[in-house]
Amino acid sequence: MKKMVLRCQSIAHLLEKATAKNVDRPLFIFEGERLSYAEVNRRVNKVANSLKGLGVKKGEKVGLMLPNGLEFPITWLAIAKLGAVMVPINTKYQEHDLLYVINDSEASCMIIHQDFLPILEKVKRKATELMEVCVVGRAPRGFHSFDEMGRNASDQFTIETIGEEDLLNIQYTSGTTGFSKGCMLTHRYWMLLGKLIHDFLGLKPDDVCMTAQPFYYMDPQWNVIMCIFAGIPLVIMPRFSVSNFWPTIKENNVTVFYLLGTMPLYLLSRNVDELEKNHRVRAVVCSGINPKFHETLEKRFNCPWREAFGMTETGIDLYVPFKDFECVGSGAMGLPVPSKEARVVDNEDNEVSSGEIGELVVRGEPMMLGYWKKPEANEDIFRGGWFHTGDLAYKDEKGSFHWVGRIKDMVRRSAENISAAEVEGVLALHEKVKLAAVIPVPDLLREEEVKAYLILKEGENKETVPPREIIEFAKTKLAAFKVPRYIEYVDDLPKTPSEKVEKHKVIKAKDDLRLDSYDVERGIWLTELVLEEIKKEEKS
Repeated sequence: MKKMVLRCQSIAHLLEKATAKNVDRPLFIFEGERLSYAEVNRRVNKVANSLKGLGVKKGEKVGLMLPNGLEFPITWLAIAKLGAVMVPINTKYQEHDLLYVINDSEASCMIIHQDFLPILEKVKRKATELMEVCVVGRAPRGFHSFDEMGRNASDQFTIETIGEEDLLNIQYTSGTTGFSKGCMLTHRYWMLLGKLIHDFLGLKPDDVCMTAQPFYYMDPQWNVIMCIFAGIPLVIMPRFSVSNFWPTIKENNVTVFYLLGTMPLYLLSRNVDELEKNHRVRAVVCSGINPKFHETLEKRFNCPWREAFGMTETGIDLYVPFKDFECVGSGAMGLPVPSKEARVVDNEDNEVSSGEIGELVVRGEPMMLGYWKKPEANEDIFRGGWFHTGDLAYKDEKGSFHWVGRIKDMVRRSAENISAAEVEGVLALHEKVKLAAVIPVPDLLREEEVKAYLILKEGENKETVPPREIIEFAKTKLAAFKVPRYIEYVDDLPKTPSEKVEKHKVIKAKDDLRLDSYDVERGIWLTELVLEEIKKEEKS
């Protein structure tokens, strides 16, 4: 496959080039504040100089734990100009998650919002490499003030030797065997990803993009690069909000946006009004469009929706062209993007026939360099020169790929990938738990929910170890989205000769996996009678 040629050697050079061409045009719009390309570049330079003054140099790891706003993308671009490496940190992380990411990434500097300082304080002494902490907002004694540093720094910056193959991100994504893995993403990865989706959408100078996802995800980050390629603005929402979504689109004349997971279903739940049809939106890209609601989404919101499939490791792999009107409601993920190849293989990595289910594998660009400090995982996942996605799929007679399920031991809850092994490891730390097994449970709104099967130690039962005790314990160690929704106590679980729980047998054992579980959200035990009433509610 022919390697794509880029006209810029780094994200830093891309920003400089775009600024020269689009001086006064807006780049970032956030809660009424509009920053031009020139103003963004000036602020980026000030942050780059500030970080340089703290000793951050090429290759240094800088953790970012920030809410949506202007600080995140500006700091990321500043890190790019330094040739340093950003480590985005999920703002929902608790001690367990946060300490792992800081230490595993070897972050020596951290930019954090004042709201997240209490959790950092709990782990800072154990963060072996962390030397400097800059606080956005009120900085307590002993911490650097991000705002003060920026005010006192020069707005001129000279880019030194940075190339497209240099590392820019260590982006953590949930693994299948415990803690998250850090994906090593280069300047070239981000530029290719931004350019591919720019071309997919056919962006024009009068387009306006919007993002509602948290910036610690990859999606708002490629939105930034895509917009810089096109010379257009990116509207940043503080968070995804059903009530503010369409008003924000209308107010800022948004024409394109990307959504994923359950966001479309939440939008369908709002009351219908004129804002949904009286707008400039011409294209929506979405991952995981529910086929049942695809036509409804297009008719209700008066614009085409098209599927795109990708991963943090691979950027974008598949897409459905906007001219493909037959795809609506088909569940198709589409064809490989111009720089990728894809196929479906069996357990021996042999390609299977059309219509047969197997593992989806891809190769080409963009692609991560590999997992940070995980050589064995890299060897396995890139075997045979193909990246093994861990997703089950099949290819139809038109060559379009369809998603079927996951091979990986994971739960996908409201667009968050959750490692079952990580949750199991935490639950097993409870002094009265002998064994924990975590599985996904289908959920209409959140795609999947987390269910934990618990085998308690001898002499314990659900009265001596009530579900609430387990939940409160888990909350102290896990981000809220990883905490189980359902808990079921069992005496035993099916196991292999090597004592590994056979989860496929657990999943097949019941028609409704919620039965006999304690529903944390409802605060009740679920019986057949209760579930009948719940199903009636869900249908309505």
